[in-house]
Amino acid sequence: MGKLIDLNTTMIKVCGLTEVREAEYLNRLKIDFAGFVLFFPKSKRNISIEKAEEIMKHLDKNIKKTAVVVSPAKEQIIDICNSGFDYIQIHGKIEEEVLKMAQIPVLKAFNVDDMDEFKMYSSNEKIAGYVFDAAEPGSGRTFDWDILSQIERDGKLFILAGGLNPDNVRKAVAAVNPDMVDVSSGVENDDGFGKDILKIEKIVKQIRN
Repeated sequence: MGKLIDLNTTMIKVCGLTEVREAEYLNRLKIDFAGFVLFFPKSKRNISIEKAEEIMKHLDKNIKKTAVVVSPAKEQIIDICNSGFDYIQIHGKIEEEVLKMAQIPVLKAFNVDDMDEFKMYSSNEKIAGYVFDAAEPGSGRTFDWDILSQIERDGKLFILAGGLNPDNVRKAVAAVNPDMVDVSSGVENDDGFGKDILKIEKIVKQIRN
């Protein structure tokens, strides 16, 4: 018999906020983490750090604020640490001197293509958790969750991302048993821009009911 999964213990992170009104969505639904894409113009969800600060002013104090970046420079890490974020989520490479600059916990994101680097980062005390994503983050595509069964849990945050939506999130939690699910494209408006509160609500119902 497989391990029983208590979905009520699974936290929810909504990533890629771009508007102040989305803070109210997260407050109303008691979301656990909020993510902001910074310094990455390739993403349609990219916003300035000033815009992120504005949105964060409207977030409930219990929601953890996460800066999401790709291979950041030292100056960007410093700006993030001075802007009221609780976590930094880093995709891509992290230079050792850049990691040393982080004064808040770091979530290291891994794509299917770079899982072989997991051990190198997992032993670093600055790394507070891991985000497991598809080969192309933000694409709305899932990946083979069985890959994660080979990773030993070490007490750090174990976060599942990659194409999660109201239709598959419950199945994903049952398969992986993550500490948190990370949703973005799966809760966007049908035109692909901005968050849809009804879709976020459906995620919450799937996880918490």
